[in-house]
Amino acid sequence: MNTYLIKAATIVNEGQKIVADVLIKDGLIDKIGQNLAAPGAQEINAEGQYLLPGMIDDQVHFREPGLTHKADIFTESMAAVAGGITSFMEMPNTVPNTLTQELLADKYDIAAQTSLANYSFYMGASNDNIEEVLKTDPKNVCGIKVFMGSSTGNMLVDNEKTLENIFSKAPILVATHCEDEATIRHNLAEYNAKYGDDLTIEMHPLIRSAEACYKSSSLAVELAKRYQTRLHILHISTAKEIALFDNTIPLKDKKITAEACVHHLWFNDKDYASKGNFIKWNPAVKTEDDQKGVLAGVLNDHIDVIATDHAPHTLAEKQQAYAQAPSGGPLVQHALPALLEMHLQGKISLEKIVEKTAHSLAICFDIEKRGFIREGYWADLVLVDLNDPWKATKLNNFYKCGWSPFDGDTFKASITHTFVSGNLAYVKGKFTTDQIGKRLTFTR
Repeated sequence: MNTYLIKAATIVNEGQKIVADVLIKDGLIDKIGQNLAAPGAQEINAEGQYLLPGMIDDQVHFREPGLTHKADIFTESMAAVAGGITSFMEMPNTVPNTLTQELLADKYDIAAQTSLANYSFYMGASNDNIEEVLKTDPKNVCGIKVFMGSSTGNMLVDNEKTLENIFSKAPILVATHCEDEATIRHNLAEYNAKYGDDLTIEMHPLIRSAEACYKSSSLAVELAKRYQTRLHILHISTAKEIALFDNTIPLKDKKITAEACVHHLWFNDKDYASKGNFIKWNPAVKTEDDQKGVLAGVLNDHIDVIATDHAPHTLAEKQQAYAQAPSGGPLVQHALPALLEMHLQGKISLEKIVEKTAHSLAICFDIEKRGFIREGYWADLVLVDLNDPWKATKLNNFYKCGWSPFDGDTFKASITHTFVSGNLAYVKGKFTTDQIGKRLTFTR
């Protein structure tokens, strides 16, 4: 493995900015200091650039196996690396659903051959696979995923006894998608009766309402408190839900944590007019007050991490009528640039971005030797230029689906270099594809 010396970078790490050199050797951060020398190392002049820990994305859907016409682990990990995401945790609603330890192992085997980023995969829960769930190894699997709302295949967990079983017995972190299915079905029936075939995307956050989110999230929190479960609630989308989470204790001591996604921070329901189904997600993008409330939750530490919920569909699928168009969109290449844009708009500091996309993920999931710029840690690093504008188009994204909800938007900051476990995986539009990322391990 090559040795690299990053010179004169402004390092953003653990609440501070310092100008220093970083020596990368044997995949690890070997030294951080001033005026470092390393004969034979490949030098990178980073003067004027910012060096961040690579983003760790705890929620992606890379669609392999079974849905590879939309995406696959190779293409989406490539897009992630281009966006400064060095590690991902992938969801179990592939085809077949990841509901057995054997199917989970199959996904790890694929990633070990093709993923340019570091990787982990969630074990999926259903109403009838508790025995398989309980076999999950806490040391090398990120968590158990529970859909407490609509999902594909057999993954909607709506049986009260099953939920109690999972929450009381789960050996590791339980990550939940929280939308109350009964509320959504009631709302959908009402809107179908009133509008029939004339449903529009603007109705999406009214059908998949704030109340549906809060009802399910509050149930998950109640179960977690009852059984002392390590609970992580994904993609919080409403201002009301923020009060469910505590910001008075250190993250390392929290049993209940929460995630915000970039699209809920960037878009609100006014954007449906221009973006249409391209910003159709579950949970839905909601009001401007909800958007502001979620950002406030991030800034005041009620919400612990920021992720993407990257979930690509083909252009043809998204161009269908609202009722037929699937929910989800590609985000991994544009998430960190969008957050950097928010920083340049004065909405969030670089230190807070690093905390919520790297440090807090490492703490929340007990990830071994990642998420910080520290000597002896894996060199998962991203160099960014805050003054290198570019426009997002279909021609410069690396998603297999070929489109982005940010198409047409201009970002002032760009990702110039991405290191994955010490490998220089990406430099200004070009990739090194002969090195594969590593499986994440956990200190549990």
